[in-house]
Amino acid sequence: MQIKDVFVCDAIRTPFGRYGGALATMRTDDLAAVPIRGLLERNRSVDWEALDDVIYGCANQAGEDNRNVGRMAALLAGLPASVSATTVNRLCGSSLDAIAIGARAIKAGEANLIIAGGVESMSRAPLVIPKPETAFSRAAAIYDTTIGWRFVNPQIQEQYGTDSMPETAENVAAQFKISREDQDAFACRSQARYRRAKEKGFFRSEILAFSVTGKPGEKKAVNADEQPRPETTLEALAALKGIVRPDGTITAGNASGINDGAGALILASAEACARHHLKPRARVVASTVVGIEPRIMGFAPARAIGKILAQTQLNLGAMDVIEINEAFAAQVLAVTRALGLNDDDPRVNPNGGAIAIGHPLGASGARLITTAVRQLEVTRKRFALCTMCIGVGQGIATILERASKAQIEDEQSVEYEQAPYEEERGNKPDRSLLAASGQRGDW
Repeated sequence: MQIKDVFVCDAIRTPFGRYGGALATMRTDDLAAVPIRGLLERNRSVDWEALDDVIYGCANQAGEDNRNVGRMAALLAGLPASVSATTVNRLCGSSLDAIAIGARAIKAGEANLIIAGGVESMSRAPLVIPKPETAFSRAAAIYDTTIGWRFVNPQIQEQYGTDSMPETAENVAAQFKISREDQDAFACRSQARYRRAKEKGFFRSEILAFSVTGKPGEKKAVNADEQPRPETTLEALAALKGIVRPDGTITAGNASGINDGAGALILASAEACARHHLKPRARVVASTVVGIEPRIMGFAPARAIGKILAQTQLNLGAMDVIEINEAFAAQVLAVTRALGLNDDDPRVNPNGGAIAIGHPLGASGARLITTAVRQLEVTRKRFALCTMCIGVGQGIATILERASKAQIEDEQSVEYEQAPYEEERGNKPDRSLLAASGQRGDW
């Protein structure tokens, strides 16, 4: 059996809202439907009855996103009831995983056309109360499902601990010696890069503007990300206190936000591209996942990158765009330094990252892919690498290849005009940092 090529043909996302911001009045399932509806509008040549599946990522699934929010989104968006849909949960990596699952189905010949993406409404994450363990119990507990641990298994607590996300970032900062000053400098660059990209209109084609119902009878247009603080300065960042402890290095300024948003994209085989008149924008080369100690979950992308480069027999120097989800500046710097990259490498998040844009957990992977595809097109480069750390100690990575002027002749034949790329940029992994993570450094 011949493995099929898989192409990203279109990708779109909502603006990312702040916690309690413009998107907070919108049900999660309604929010999830927005980018799917946008894809339907932008791709009217597609016979949507032929869509094989909708695969959506979502990390929470405790409120309006329960009961398979991917299926709810598909129905609300107007897809035929005959089109199936599912929801996957790999926490922060959920939508990147959804894309990987869809790509594998097409590669294996089990599907030709898939919508993949994800959603998260952190503003609307509910408080939950567990059922009593005994009859007539008067004990009560309540958990905030916005982010982090709840219903903790005592054995997990004993064996691995249940560090909060900011605590894991402090662990990474301490273990890999990432200073507060370097974290703030990285965060400031993220904001500045986002500002420059927005001024140039970079995000115009990837963000879908739409209206949100607020007070009865009132509609508000949402057309831009709310999280960015383009006026950010190093002095302002230095004045912020630590989240975990007053003298800590992790602050609200060098961490991603708590956000709302959704994103979706079309995955298609060459056959589907030809049948539905879709233009291939990038080929999904490969995806992979890894595990790591939960207490230093932020370092996991270093392992995921090593694994996927070995899997594809590519090298880091061939990567023209490197999108690393900025859960925290500390963990991105630990990863890039382990890979032998400079702190300000222009390939890493060239248009800013989650510290500026925001991190609606289940939607962020779709945002990384969307931005990476756009950056490849703008720069006419060849390869992009997207990677994320994941709560409870995992990492995920995907490699894309730009499909420039692709000519589809039949299901097995696609010709590419490839942009030149540097065979080697001299990046050398820092073995001492890899050893400090307690992981193998043999790649």
